[in-house]
Amino acid sequence: MMTFYEELQWRGLVNQISDEKLIDKLNAGGMTCYIGTDPTAGSLHLGHYSSFLITKRLQRAGHHPLLLVGLATGLIGDPRGTVERELQQEELVMRNYESLRAQVEKIFDFEVVNNYDWIKNLNVIDYFRNYGKYINVGYMLGKDHVRRQMETGISYAEFSYMLIQAIDFKHLHETRGVDLQVAGSDQWGNITTGIELIRKTTGDEVYGLTMPLVTDSQGNKFGKSEGNALWLDKEKTSPYELYQFLVNTEDSQVISLLKRLTFLTPEQIMDIEAEHNAHPERRTAQKALAREIITDLHGSTELEHAVQLSNKLFTGDYSGMSMSDIRTGLRGAPQVEIVEGAGIIEALAVTGICASKREARELIAQGALSVNGATVTDAAYAFVSQNALQGGLFIIRRGKKKFYLGTLA
Repeated sequence: MMTFYEELQWRGLVNQISDEKLIDKLNAGGMTCYIGTDPTAGSLHLGHYSSFLITKRLQRAGHHPLLLVGLATGLIGDPRGTVERELQQEELVMRNYESLRAQVEKIFDFEVVNNYDWIKNLNVIDYFRNYGKYINVGYMLGKDHVRRQMETGISYAEFSYMLIQAIDFKHLHETRGVDLQVAGSDQWGNITTGIELIRKTTGDEVYGLTMPLVTDSQGNKFGKSEGNALWLDKEKTSPYELYQFLVNTEDSQVISLLKRLTFLTPEQIMDIEAEHNAHPERRTAQKALAREIITDLHGSTELEHAVQLSNKLFTGDYSGMSMSDIRTGLRGAPQVEIVEGAGIIEALAVTGICASKREARELIAQGALSVNGATVTDAAYAFVSQNALQGGLFIIRRGKKKFYLGTLA
């Protein structure tokens, strides 16, 4: 049977640890740890979910997690190793903080702390004497994320971010007994700065653990800045959209994601992997991934609704779908306006669904076009309101996967 640390390694959740002594401590339980995020948006995304799940794993292994939503650090900005981030308006950061705090408490059910509570009373002289004095500038310049950003320029505010995060670690260590910080691998420099500050000011030994970042098949992070964020707020990314993304996970990635993003046991995952390898067309692994994540985030009812909506759109059976379901299911589909009474040949060409009337005729002749779930075989078909779905909508499907959402002009 694997130890807790061995299972973390098996799941691909260990990138770096600050000291080999941490291994025994992780296996023994009893550590108080924290992970944090800044309120740069009003919702966490899938990348956060991967990292924050470590808190539940740590709790199950007998540790005591805290979650930090950093209003103070959110007002400063974390260097990304690329370019300086624009400072956000304080009112927006405050709104983001309140949204994130409520979301984190709901999903992860741990105590949330806010570094603004202790940073707001820190004066400049104390900042330099009690903290800045102990961290060498050469040490800070040696951090990868700072060194890369030096090429394009970095403000003193972002340069100081790692020291502010180090102050967080020190404060939580002294007031809450925190002896472990966990984070994604891009936070390694900030974590080790905190370890250094605590060692120099108190002589205490604390630890850090980082996890590899979740990336897509092109190696891009599932993060807000990459333009492909999958939000945990169902108003931003619906359970159906999340389900579609997960069931379409590439075969080469899905087992790794099952290990990292679910609490299925190693034995269960290995059984799923065996079935997946034998019958990849069944998408057993992808469906298990979607089931576990959506149930954890939104509950079984939302999962069932996402599955039903997916099945209806796949089979072309749109009966009983509400206007909200249709718009949710086709949120990413091109929207087209069609003149009332327009014939299908003309409408397909005018809206750009087909490049020409000739192509439209060919699609119909091939049986490759459907409207509201019915294959169109008659080139005389016309778009009239009595043929529309709820809300006067038309679901136009070209081939197997290309959808358009039409409305009458």
